Amino acid sequence: MDQQLLAKTFVELADNLVADFDLIDFLRLLTDRCVGMLDASAAGVLLADRDGKLRVMAASDERVRLLELFQLQNDEGPCLECFRTGVPVIVPDLGTATARWPRFAVAAQGSGFGAVQALPMRLRDEIVGALNLFRTATGPFDPAATPVAQALADVATISLLQQRTAQRSTVLNEQLQMALNSRVLIEQAKGKLAERQGIDMEQAFTALRGYARAHNRRLADVARALIDSSEPLTGLGS
Repeated sequence: MDQQLLAKTFVELADNLVADFDLIDFLRLLTDRCVGMLDASAAGVLLADRDGKLRVMAASDERVRLLELFQLQNDEGPCLECFRTGVPVIVPDLGTATARWPRFAVAAQGSGFGAVQALPMRLRDEIVGALNLFRTATGPFDPAATPVAQALADVATISLLQQRTAQRSTVLNEQLQMALNSRVLIEQAKGKLAERQGIDMEQAFTALRGYARAHNRRLADVARALIDSSEPLTGLGS
């Protein structure tokens, strides 16, 4: 494990929520670093909206995003179970989970995954979502990596919740709702860019994210500009 990258990640995840905080980019950082540093082939984050329903907010690749959506649509899977119970769910072999999650286990294996663990994003009694880590191979997860993954989820949760006070109890809900709205824009922009440039959806997201970071702009703003062609986005095929 890259100790310097791990330390840097903890610092980045602990950043304060500011006015222009980009929740989607923040959560994508979490999934990317889990894949880059830990015993995981892919990762996804689901957060609860203002009504308590889980939503897919970030995924390390398109395959996982679709699988997470499948999990929600069928109301079964490790992330849902983890969110509802507040405890980690670890399955070293998805082949043994067909009775537990008949549809999800088959779909996950069909997507190339052999094992999964879901870790709660919680602070004391408040659970805001769950972090899913997938691995292509079956077998136990690295016992040293799992506590680190939980620590990353915990730090991210604290960062999400730190501005919630008795006087401002709606901060997180507002952030999540804005992120949900932004997610729709970003998905539309990904599709448009992918079709225009003949690339896949993950490459399209990488291009959008890279442009936003290079120009110090929010992902949603770049996505909106691409969709409605309201301004030239030099280098992004607009």
